Amino acid sequence: MSKADHSDRARSLARFALLAAAAAVLVVLVSLVETGPLIILQGLAGLAVCAVGAWWFLAHRGIVRVLGGALAVGAPMAVLALFLNGGLWFTAPAGVALWTGALGCARGALRADRRPDPPAAVRPGRPPRRPVLIMNPASGGGKVARFGLVERAEKLGARVLLLTPGTHTDVEELARKAVAEGADLLGVAGGDGTQAMVAAVAAEHDLPFLVISAGTRNHLAMDLGLDRSDPSRCLDALTDGVELRMDLGDVAGRAFVNTVSFGVYAAIVQRPEYRDAKAGTALDALPDLLSGGAGERLDALADGRPVSGQQALLVSNNPYSAADPLDVGRRPRLDGGELGVLGIRVDGAAQAADLAVRGALSPALTMLTSRRVEVRAAAGADSDAGADAGAASIPVAVDGEALTLPTPVVCTLRPRALRVLVPRDRPGAVDQAPELNWRRIATLALDRRGPGARS
Repeated sequence: MSKADHSDRARSLARFALLAAAAAVLVVLVSLVETGPLIILQGLAGLAVCAVGAWWFLAHRGIVRVLGGALAVGAPMAVLALFLNGGLWFTAPAGVALWTGALGCARGALRADRRPDPPAAVRPGRPPRRPVLIMNPASGGGKVARFGLVERAEKLGARVLLLTPGTHTDVEELARKAVAEGADLLGVAGGDGTQAMVAAVAAEHDLPFLVISAGTRNHLAMDLGLDRSDPSRCLDALTDGVELRMDLGDVAGRAFVNTVSFGVYAAIVQRPEYRDAKAGTALDALPDLLSGGAGERLDALADGRPVSGQQALLVSNNPYSAADPLDVGRRPRLDGGELGVLGIRVDGAAQAADLAVRGALSPALTMLTSRRVEVRAAAGADSDAGADAGAASIPVAVDGEALTLPTPVVCTLRPRALRVLVPRDRPGAVDQAPELNWRRIATLALDRRGPGARS
């Protein structure tokens, strides 16, 4: 499709989006005439009750948590019943359908109008002669055995080093030894924390690095477009691969491929029971953390810009596409040369509800990019080192691995430091959904320039 066709499609979708949104508003106004404004106010009150219920569920235990869960689930159902009982049999579904259509057209318009970043440069990968793959049999609930990764890798000529479950292994030292013995590629079938340690060795020796999606979440594999449902397909890169460059993060001298987390999330990861019951541990810890009874506020400097009093701070190797702190989504690229910074500061139920409703527009959320981020405990916060502020330490989660690091903790980026060998066919490489921007939609819809006009 030509550039002019993309422009025409973007304008058309933007106009449909505005028309559908206007029709949805009209439906609401019609319902006001028919039923009066009270029912709309009741709907907004139901939304507020739902947000408060969600906060109670996260920030409390016992009967308050049960009540919060009931409110979070029951409030939307009560609002729906109220609308139906109030005679909105047609207007309520019509309004929802129109608004859904408006959102779909708006995202389609932004996708058609978007000028995407140039794709990461790839070059044909030379098949390695002495690849060494480190595999963790316990990772991802036993994916190494379930997908026959050892047998398939050895059939392709790779040497496999199996970690022993339940025992500590210095993975970096294992990788260094493999390089000393002549390895010309290093790869990992395991979690992102293990991936990062081996990636650091590969970058140090300028060797290609192979990611095998045998972990639990496989965030790096997802952003590389690899098949996360069948990790054996990642091994195709050994015979039919292409090579790309990606940035490598550094936190206090330790490499990271995805994220460094501070504050609430890092404190949860520090708990010994987190590995066996991630969701349950997080749910049990959140009340203390969100109420300020545990964890500490954080101050950060992002390229000299202050980000103060944060409860949670996420520093990522390149920024994520989504602004939702509970679902940061994917990174559109891994070679942009900048860290993503996402901070959360919630001081009560009202701010939590505002964050839940307004998302990226809420003042509780800070989003920016930076080349250097410096993090320390907020002024006046308790520290593990008592009165000696210079020796203070804070909990940090590096690619999900729990650490305690002395402050200030400095995060930087090594641009394009890592050579990554990936299969030529990457089924997970999908287009990123653009962030919704109604001002841009209006600009597109009102654009009267012809197809040949220049921007």
